Amino acid sequence: MTEALGYRFSDPELLQRALTHRSAGSPHNERFEFLGDSLLNLIVAEALFQRWKSVDEGALTRARAQLVRGSTLAQIAREFDLGKHLVLGPGEMKSGGHRRDSILADALEAIIAAIHLDAGFETCRSVVLEWFGQRLDELPVARLGKDAKTRLQEWLQGRGYKRPDYSLTATDGEDHNRSFQVTCSVNEFNILAEGAGSSRRAAEQQAAKRALAQIEASRHDG
Repeated sequence: MTEALGYRFSDPELLQRALTHRSAGSPHNERFEFLGDSLLNLIVAEALFQRWKSVDEGALTRARAQLVRGSTLAQIAREFDLGKHLVLGPGEMKSGGHRRDSILADALEAIIAAIHLDAGFETCRSVVLEWFGQRLDELPVARLGKDAKTRLQEWLQGRGYKRPDYSLTATDGEDHNRSFQVTCSVNEFNILAEGAGSSRRAAEQQAAKRALAQIEASRHDG
């Protein structure tokens, strides 16, 4: 367990408490979870702030949310095989609590707090950044910015225009390989932009992106 975490506890009781779910009685890991959640948000926020020096607050917030969401934490917990080390009450054991995302994520946060209590913030930060290193490296900055549909809607509404209209114009292919065609109408600019994709959402995003490009071109021409 300690090898997987990349940290060996001076006080093993801290780790034991971090792994103990409330269903197993007291003392359990809920207070540790509270502290660990705050520590994790700070460590990830600081790492993003230092890495992405020209990225705005909105993109930083979205990046942090992606990294610290429960599904991501549960995934990391599974990589550590955390489930088999959890201390659960009989009911949770019977219902498969050791596989549940929420319990795994909470336990991982509790372990972060336990490391902090055992060795201080600097060590805790170092260990957590090791856990998240690859995920931080793989975060695409551009993809975490606002998507085309959001940018188009905000641009129009910010200037008093109506929201764009999206219409599904065609679907092709079998269920496992379907393509969608969508048009995006922006009446105030007489724009009818087309988009295609493997899902309706993807097609709408492409249509919105083309509508934004047409609006930008018309502004420059004007």
